[in-house]
Amino acid sequence: MSKSKSSPNTLSKIRNIGIIAHIDAGKTTVTERILYYSGIIHRLGEVHEGNATMDYMPEEQERGITITSACTTTPWNDYTFNIIDTPGHVDFTIEVERSLRVLDGAVGVFCAVGGVEPQSETVWRQSRKFNVPKLAFINKLDRLGADFAAVLDEMRTRLHITPLLLQMPDGQGQDFKGVIDLLRMRFLAFDAASKGMQWEDMEPTPAQYELAQPWREKTLEILAEHDDTLLEAYLAGESMDMQRIHAVIRKATIDNTLTPVLCGSALKNIGIQPLMDAVCAYLPSPEEMPPTNGLHPETHAKIALPVDSQGPLAALVFKITVEANRRLAYARIYSGTLNEGQLVRNTSQRVDERIAHIYRMHADKKQRLDQASAGHIVALAGCKATRTGDTLALADNPVLLEQIAGYQPVISLALEPRTQADAKRLSEVLHLFLLQDPTLFVFQDEETDQLILSGMGELHLEVVLERMAREYGVSPRVGNPQVLYQETVARPAAAAAEFHRELAKVMHYGGVDLAVAPRKRGTGHEIRWTMDTQGWPATWVEAVAQGVEDGLQSGVLKGYPVQDVLV
Repeated sequence: MSKSKSSPNTLSKIRNIGIIAHIDAGKTTVTERILYYSGIIHRLGEVHEGNATMDYMPEEQERGITITSACTTTPWNDYTFNIIDTPGHVDFTIEVERSLRVLDGAVGVFCAVGGVEPQSETVWRQSRKFNVPKLAFINKLDRLGADFAAVLDEMRTRLHITPLLLQMPDGQGQDFKGVIDLLRMRFLAFDAASKGMQWEDMEPTPAQYELAQPWREKTLEILAEHDDTLLEAYLAGESMDMQRIHAVIRKATIDNTLTPVLCGSALKNIGIQPLMDAVCAYLPSPEEMPPTNGLHPETHAKIALPVDSQGPLAALVFKITVEANRRLAYARIYSGTLNEGQLVRNTSQRVDERIAHIYRMHADKKQRLDQASAGHIVALAGCKATRTGDTLALADNPVLLEQIAGYQPVISLALEPRTQADAKRLSEVLHLFLLQDPTLFVFQDEETDQLILSGMGELHLEVVLERMAREYGVSPRVGNPQVLYQETVARPAAAAAEFHRELAKVMHYGGVDLAVAPRKRGTGHEIRWTMDTQGWPATWVEAVAQGVEDGLQSGVLKGYPVQDVLV
């Protein structure tokens, strides 16, 4: 296996990007074309044929969907793209969340027929949480029912963004011929015979010019609103400087005030190379991102970590995979340099780890590296105790990065081993899956002695069971799925009660005033005292708090646990 170094001197030419979208919008097809046109692969795979490069798991190939986020590195001109192709199904939303946590930019893919779909909104909201700059690519313009203008309207109303149109289609559905570059007013026609590898950049026809002019005018008007120099030229009716236009678009994209929109059809090999050029032109490099903030694990003092290969090591593990019982930890290096064979400190688990090997990933294939520096995304072998969300640093310069947020399961299955001999093996295999997937939970039901497997949806658990059978030969008996309901309070309320009873010939009295109020979803409970408890015995305070916690375990509607409430 060849070995190389990840150069620390090319940070400005690196783009760490994700491809995000609703299921079946064409994310993986877009990624496949990026790999093909950049020369990483020499034969186009198709999702519907089960041979797409990034969908390498049999479960993905059978269903024609992405289940696990896949990483790859590819060159484009003199740039390097580290790409994460993410799932679109809601059951695998944690894959998107933990990918966005370590990315510098993203391309949101939208179906020209389906428009802004539910999971489109979810992943866009997730990207906003991490302030990830984005481009939008309106895909499938060759399909019957494509409506470019309707998708733009939905972006404004449902995503609450300002789309900046850089391209528009010439025709839609069966009449789709190519794309018009609105900044340069050029028509791009892609050659079907070469699978889009060749394309012509030509003058638009009078009809195309007339079609594009109002859209171009709107684009220039939006740009003028974001820059005084462009505004002066716009008001004076003068031509705008193209270099200035690109600089303004880049700044507005990185600041998340504008979202550049491009278009095409990945399946028909139209519009992908201009999208790749736009990634280079408008999405940020690692060195343009603000310093990552961490904490000292002992003093909890804040530590700012600018992207610097000579700085203290700080890497966040965002994904764990297990292949043939060998762990790979996927990590984003925010600061410092990591060397093969180096001893590092897992500050989250408080253990030392030896980095056996460093890999640059291409889906399920690896390229071995001697070292990797700040700004890069790599896979690490040898991290035996490391879990998703852990921080790797140096023992003499420790830092703790923000953990990746967890998710609560929504559905459960009961599992039973088929034979007594299978029981231990089932527990071992489930442990391996728990390492890889933070949204899986397993516990033993004390009444039935069954193992209860919980996850994010039926498809999620179905895929886990299929992988258990295929990869480890473990096929337990499976019960019917049970939805995990929860209760909460809808509005603030208050009540008072007294306890006055004789117990064991001793009179007991107590009084309580209690109020409840809803909290933001996912924030959990909070118990707050409105009176001074300083003079109370600690056992009293603990007993009252425990009584409240016990009461929250069973709601008044159906007896389900009560979540997200202030007491």
